[in-house]
Amino acid sequence: MSYLNRAKKWLLGTFLVYAVLVSTNLGEFWPFSIYPMFSQAGNPWVRAVVRDISDNDTDTILWEPTSRDQILGLPFAVEPTGINQNDVANFVSKSRDWTPRRTAALRKLFHTNLADRSLLIYRVTGELSEDRSISVRYEPYIVMTPDTTILHPEMTP
Repeated sequence: MSYLNRAKKWLLGTFLVYAVLVSTNLGEFWPFSIYPMFSQAGNPWVRAVVRDISDNDTDTILWEPTSRDQILGLPFAVEPTGINQNDVANFVSKSRDWTPRRTAALRKLFHTNLADRSLLIYRVTGELSEDRSISVRYEPYIVMTPDTTILHPEMTP
């Protein structure tokens, strides 16, 4: 067998293995799947922003989406308090049914920080518009006071 035929068989085999691996992983294959800029480029994204609203009245919160310059309270840095930002973002983006157990788990994440303050978690949604601009919405999602958790009115308790 000539070197050219052997090279063709190896190349065909490599492409076949690659096609099988990509097809079984929903079109994503390492190394591209570990970099969101490749695997999720252009898709809408959801993150969380935590604000300290201890100086605000929690009864007057408007549950309507707003812009960044209209959000309430002061920034609350989660990393220095031992909370992982990705944990908060996962609670906000992946929780569909807010059962009492899930709500208690979120409160447990912030337990030492709720002794003397009230926190408002915003669900921040960003997406690429048709005109190629980026739109970002800040939606009040959960209010946690030292003794109460108030969910967005449209969320299922």
